[in-house]
Amino acid sequence: MTSPGDLQAQADALHWYHTIDLGNGVVTKGDSAQDDGTRILPDVAGRSVLDIGAWDGKYSFLAEQAGASRVVALDHYAWGVDFAARGAYWAECIHRGTLPDQSRDETDFWRPDLPGRRGFELAAAALGSKVEPLVADFQTVDLDEVGQFDVVLYLGVLYHMKEPLTCLERLRRVTKEIAVIETEAVHLERLDHEALLQFHAGSTLRTDFGNWYVPTIEALHNLCRAAGFSEVRTIIGPPSAPPPPAASLQVKLGRRIAGVVPASPSAPTANYRAVVHATA
Repeated sequence: MTSPGDLQAQADALHWYHTIDLGNGVVTKGDSAQDDGTRILPDVAGRSVLDIGAWDGKYSFLAEQAGASRVVALDHYAWGVDFAARGAYWAECIHRGTLPDQSRDETDFWRPDLPGRRGFELAAAALGSKVEPLVADFQTVDLDEVGQFDVVLYLGVLYHMKEPLTCLERLRRVTKEIAVIETEAVHLERLDHEALLQFHAGSTLRTDFGNWYVPTIEALHNLCRAAGFSEVRTIIGPPSAPPPPAASLQVKLGRRIAGVVPASPSAPTANYRAVVHATA
């Protein structure tokens, strides 16, 4: 039996995107802290779950631990691309001021031994998990072979897609009940209710050439409805507006007499993580 110290050493030898509690005090050192799932996951007890873009599998394992009847972790990009080699190529492109040839991701930088899946495999073994890994590109895989699932997780994927509406249409096809969609989003000051998409060509968003469209929350709702979802509910939305500055009695009386309605304050422009539940 592997001791906690040995397991931590094995985990530390790998690169992790997700921070995962493997038990007995062993925690993976993910690139960033993530939600523990309590805010974003619906009730999955007794339901089937598909986790698209699972990477290290954090949310797949959380769904399993929450009582899901079956969990499938689908990925190919994060599992098979040599990110170090691709990163060096991207750095050259940034230096030259050119856009990379992203078709090289699955040719020159593709590793059939799936080095990016080692974290998932280690975590699954440590947790005694029965989550089923599926190596497939969700954009091209035969959806009839994938099947439908009660709950589908689409976390941190949408803003990496060049055709967001097409992606959400495919997501709708595999969703029986609820799709959980998490994405980079943007709030634009004074445009609180506008359905807009920011387009990032190049490395303008976090120096990542793989980022494309960043929606406002209204645009995200509209995209989901256009894809065929019947209802969309915001779980994590844009930043709150600041409280209006206090006005003196004289100013209030002056506004009332003049019939002036003070403008409602708006939160400053900011990027944030949006999460919605889209009902089939």
